[in-house]
Amino acid sequence: MQPPRKPRGRGRLALDLSLLGLVGVLLIGAVFAAWGVIERQFYSPAAFVVRYVDLLADGRAADALTVPGVDVTSAELDAAGLPPTASEALLRSAALAPISDVEVVSQEQDGDITRVTIAYRAGGYEGRTTFAVERDGSIGLAPTWRFAKSPLAVMNLGVSGSMAFDVNGFEIDKRQVSPDGADADPAAPVSLLVFSPGLYSVSVDTAIASTPGVAVLSDSPFRAIPVNVQAQPTEKFLSVVQEKVEEFLTACATQEVLQPTACPFGFFVQDRIASLPKWSIVQQPTVAVEPDGAHWSILAADAVAHIDVDIRSIFDGRVRPLSEDVPFIVKGTITVQPDGTASIVVTGPDTN
Repeated sequence: MQPPRKPRGRGRLALDLSLLGLVGVLLIGAVFAAWGVIERQFYSPAAFVVRYVDLLADGRAADALTVPGVDVTSAELDAAGLPPTASEALLRSAALAPISDVEVVSQEQDGDITRVTIAYRAGGYEGRTTFAVERDGSIGLAPTWRFAKSPLAVMNLGVSGSMAFDVNGFEIDKRQVSPDGADADPAAPVSLLVFSPGLYSVSVDTAIASTPGVAVLSDSPFRAIPVNVQAQPTEKFLSVVQEKVEEFLTACATQEVLQPTACPFGFFVQDRIASLPKWSIVQQPTVAVEPDGAHWSILAADAVAHIDVDIRSIFDGRVRPLSEDVPFIVKGTITVQPDGTASIVVTGPDTN
């Protein structure tokens, strides 16, 4: 005979239900924890900023400009006290420098704004930039973000000695980026929008002028960055100017008059001359130049001419030979033409 089956106790059922409930709670907790990790990695303000910087690091300038809050209008620039006509010429891949070692330093809440600070290496320089980020809606459960303040900045760049320069190897002419176009003032700075973060190396490398370059780290969003570059004349350019000045003075010396026309030297006499004056240049000037806007000035330099002439006295009619060195000063201007050629005009203190 089989013994009667004992009924299942209520305690066992309660235990099973408790275990099932605990498993459910753990699963729900795991789901929320996993979502929290995913949100931090992909949908947080810090992740938003890192994706933007990664686009710059990959050289994807056009994609970086489409990130919400990056692009700006002239009205927004003007309201921030920045030049509303700033050129977008440098907002391209060809003008970007390498960025690496991107790391989130902090993420702090400031009302509706989240301030995200990142560290990075731009070229050979270490940098740190803080971005202002705000909520921009959501896609399903995932929040979306935008820059509350554009990460672009404005580089106000003054280049003396050249209309042409390059930034990170990208060639630019002032007349291409100035709102005045072909009438751009050679001495006026030009305003250029740049990315933050970004390293920008400005240099001049022409047949006339050169500079080793100036590296500028753009690490402050929506700020003005003043940069001044003074180009130096190349040795070849100085050699050409020296040669042209000497040719000019030598040609002046062929004029058989006391005051050679349009020349920086001459001789005054109160008597009459009894022979045609003979000029020669006994000491040519040592030419030095300095930038003058996009053009150049020949600095004042000493030179010496020599005159031989016979002088007739108006008092007694006697003739005496005169042979004398005549010191004078040479100055001048050098105008660089749009095609890159230079027009050299030699003057002196008493010439126009």
